[in-house]
Amino acid sequence: MKKLIVVALLMVMGFVYCSSDSQPVEEKASDDKVELNELNGNKFIADYSIAKESVLRNIPDKYIDLARQNLHIAYQHTSHGTHVTYGLYGLQDYKDGDELKFAVTENNSKDNKLDLRDYEMKNYAADGDDASDLSHNETAFIQATRNYLDDVDNNEINVVMWAWCNIEGHDVEGNYLPGMKILINEYGIGGTKIGAGNGQREEPVQFVFMTGHANQNANVGEGKSADQAKLITDYCTANKYLCLDYYSIDSHCMNDNYWLDVSDDAYSDLYGGNFYKDWQNDKVLGVDYYENKVSPNDDVRFGAHNTQHITANRKAYAMWWILARISGWDGQSAN
Repeated sequence: MKKLIVVALLMVMGFVYCSSDSQPVEEKASDDKVELNELNGNKFIADYSIAKESVLRNIPDKYIDLARQNLHIAYQHTSHGTHVTYGLYGLQDYKDGDELKFAVTENNSKDNKLDLRDYEMKNYAADGDDASDLSHNETAFIQATRNYLDDVDNNEINVVMWAWCNIEGHDVEGNYLPGMKILINEYGIGGTKIGAGNGQREEPVQFVFMTGHANQNANVGEGKSADQAKLITDYCTANKYLCLDYYSIDSHCMNDNYWLDVSDDAYSDLYGGNFYKDWQNDKVLGVDYYENKVSPNDDVRFGAHNTQHITANRKAYAMWWILARISGWDGQSAN
């Protein structure tokens, strides 16, 4: 009788053990939580040297997981800004395991998926302001961001990013950089609006800067894309702010050569054609590059103003590097 009881107990214990372990490991969310801190490391610009699949695949899984499970991104943009979103939406369908590792949602938060709130902040603009992106009304993003972050429905948001349409001719030094600094001082780590109490929000925010896209044969000179990009990246490096460097990614081919006359679609007279399209045509879909998507698990789509997938692929790689940095990675270490 005792032997039968022991056997029965062992069978029950075995069933419980197997049941608790039967779920695939990759579906279990980590118990770790990201607490936003001052950034470590010494690289803050996600430029052409970062926007590579080899860099993406070398980011420690820990930080990708932390980003996917903990970050809630508010991103406001118009057409050129789709290079980031379409790239992110397509990446999860690229290679085996990517559907879990780089899982992302669009305005539909779900556990263990990167939460991307797209196009939402424009609706919070002050009366009469156009906050579609950074280019329509140069200062509208400041109050629109405040109104958005002050709304209790957006308490989870901990990353904010605004994109340019065409950066040419805009007052980067007088409006964009000071405006971002105002928001960082208010809503960043240790900001005046972070804390407990009336009118405060508990969750601090990391603000991601962006440069503008390239313009064919019109990148160099005061107020033009290359010069504006340098103002922004120099400022971010000096102040240890993260920046997604559109211009650098647009203007450098896969061999890291710089083409200063390039368009927003990788066409360069100096190169003699479209260097991203040439590279794509010489590579294998699903092995060397992937198709961007208009939304998660949706139709295939190039980034706006593009005739190839590489531009948006690269900007998605750069974005995940930024998210890993926000999640505590120093940008270089193997673990």
